[in-house]
Order: sequence, then C-alpha cells, then structure tokens
Amino acid sequence: MRRTYIEKKHPTKKRPLGIPTWSSKLVQEVIRLMPEAYYEPQFSDHSPGFRRGRGCHTALSEVHRTWTGTRWFSEGDLSQFVDSLEHEVLVGILAEKIHDGRFLRLIKELLKAGYLEDWKFNATLGGVPQGGVVSPVLSGSYLDRFDQWVETTLLPAYTRGTKRRMNSRYDTLMHRAGQLARAGYPRRAARLRKQAKLLPRGDPFDPDYRRLHHVRYADDWLLGFIGPRSEAEAIRRQVGASPCTRRSSWSFPNKRH
Repeated sequence: MRRTYIEKKHPTKKRPLGIPTWSSKLVQEVIRLMPEAYYEPQFSDHSPGFRRGRGCHTALSEVHRTWTGTRWFSEGDLSQFVDSLEHEVLVGILAEKIHDGRFLRLIKELLKAGYLEDWKFNATLGGVPQGGVVSPVLSGSYLDRFDQWVETTLLPAYTRGTKRRMNSRYDTLMHRAGQLARAGYPRRAARLRKQAKLLPRGDPFDPDYRRLHHVRYADDWLLGFIGPRSEAEAIRRQVGASPCTRRSSWSFPNKRH
C-alpha cells in the first residue's frame, strides 16, 4: 500500500489512507467476492455502512421511521477500530466459516503486507487499510460481533411491552373536552383539547413499556431508548464497559424530533 493522508473534521488531524497498486486491487476484488457472498446476507439489517444498496440515508430513514418516541440517545464509535483491529482475531472469525487454509493465509498476508510512506517501508501490525477494496467486508465481519452482542443481549433486556398505557392526564382532558362539546361549550372544549395536545398521549413512565433501538454505520453506533434515565445510564455503562468502545454521551432528543 502507498500511504497518503486526507483532511478530517478537526484540522489538526488527518485520516491515513492505503492506496493499493492496480494488481493488488485486482487480487483484493477476487478475494472480496467470496466473504461478501457468504457474510452479506448474515449481517445485521441495522448496519448499512459500506454495503451494496445501502448508505447513510438508510440509517437516517430507519431512525426517522421507527424510532418514534425515543427519549434518550447515545452515540459513540469503536475505539481506534480501523488502526487497531487485531489480525489474528479477524482471521479466527473468518476461519469459523471459511475452511480453506490457503485462502485464509492469503488474507493474513494481505493484512500484514505493510505500506510505503515517503518511500520507506512500514510494517502493519494491526488494522485494515482504509482505501483497500476488501477492507469493508473484512471490517464488517469483525464489527458484526458488536451487532450480535447488542441485538442478543441489550435489546432483549431493554425491550418489553406491546403498547404504552394511556396517559391519565391526557385521557381526562380529552374526555372532559368531549363532555363540554356535547353540552354546547365548543370554545371551552377546544381549549382543553389544545391543552391535552401539549401532553404525551402515552404514559412516559409506564413501567411495563421499554424500547431500545440500535443502528451502526461502520465504526459509529447510535442507540435510542424509551424508558427512565436510570436504565438509560445502565445501558451506557454496559456499552462503555465493552473493550471495543471508546466514548458515549446521553442527552435529551431535540424537541422537533
């Protein structure tokens, strides 16, 4: 690989890219075909990053369409993922499903091929090259373990109930508005309906209703939770305790959402 740098959001930092030669691109494309054909159908539907027919707007549409009523959001990224991905762990994950020793050795050699920077050779002891043809599917097979953990551990633990119970205050105001309208007081009824619309229709403190949503784009992830703050903080601690996460921050959603 030839190492080059592009600007990042912060002007003091730059993103390293690995630019392969033409022949290396061809080999990587052939390598990519097999793991992509096998792993792509098994990847989580909540991870649209760098996948065929998916993109940023896939993730945004999912949040917009299905995360209604979300009270808490948590976002973060997986700590130094691209640079610190462990080669032996990645090859071990691939070896669980791919039983071709020559193919796995080829991937291992590809990962350890090194890069040239200012015409000096540098060894690659970890990570995958940003800019490599096969890098997205290799990274995806590694990151899929994070999705599996979220979807088999966190989501079932913090998702329950089929429907949130009615907010008693909202129900009372709407019932009284109906009585006033039938009694011939439409203006008073309209004022009560307007007051009721400022309240949530469902009870935000319903102890039998919880929802946790998850989406990941490459090494960036987002969780959305409907429930009390104490449980939101418990989720944050569980994600933060994972060795592959770096930071997370919980906040109230913007009112226009």
